[in-house]
Amino acid sequence: MWRAGQPDPDAIKRLKAARERLDLKPLVIHDNYLINLASGDPALRDRSIRAFRGEIERALAIGAEYLVAHPGNCRGQSYAQGFQTMAESLIRAARGIRARGLTLLLENTAGSGAMLGGRFEELRAMRDLAGRGVDFEIGFCLDTAHCLAMGYNVATAAGLRAALWHADEFLGLDNVKVIHANDSKAPLGSRVDRHEHIGRGYIGREGFRRILAHPKLRAKPFILETPKHDDRDDRRNLRTLKSLCRRRPTTTSRSR
Repeated sequence: MWRAGQPDPDAIKRLKAARERLDLKPLVIHDNYLINLASGDPALRDRSIRAFRGEIERALAIGAEYLVAHPGNCRGQSYAQGFQTMAESLIRAARGIRARGLTLLLENTAGSGAMLGGRFEELRAMRDLAGRGVDFEIGFCLDTAHCLAMGYNVATAAGLRAALWHADEFLGLDNVKVIHANDSKAPLGSRVDRHEHIGRGYIGREGFRRILAHPKLRAKPFILETPKHDDRDDRRNLRTLKSLCRRRPTTTSRSR
């Protein structure tokens, strides 16, 4: 829904106390999925700008380190126009706001339809355009399922190496602050955004074992966005990821 208010000050204090007590960090939040900063429709774009400004203000209020955002859909415009629209909308949304430790993370997408951000060079282009006009850092969040659906074959050893080379070339892996750990119901290059439980999709257990063990990724925070049919699903997926962290990839899988 579009309507949103500021969180309760007492709830913010309890959250901060719980984070300090349990050493919970970083705090990562995601913007509203209705927001489309790249929209060619002026009314939707204006509404998205107002909503995204609210997301920034709430992130700052609760002390979040990262705010993850989808770049948006540029239907009716060229990709180049979409990049410019997205960047200008982001600058308008952030006008006059001081960062105070918040980093915006642009998330890669599955690239379906006119969705921006499927390829790493697109994320870089939007960051370059928007970074000149905002008073906070812009980094990146990589989603494993989106990578595979877009055509980056993170399920194999060679494909993961290639994907990370491209990510480092265009984004700089130091600027990738968060990984969304999701298996994919859709196959490689399908451009279909469908998440699956860890190990049950086209990335598979061996694929995630390699991702988790990669020296350039293993120190980064991983966040689950897997399907949730009941309250046990998140714990099951977390246990799966933890078990894969403790085991090396098999020789057979490394040679794929």
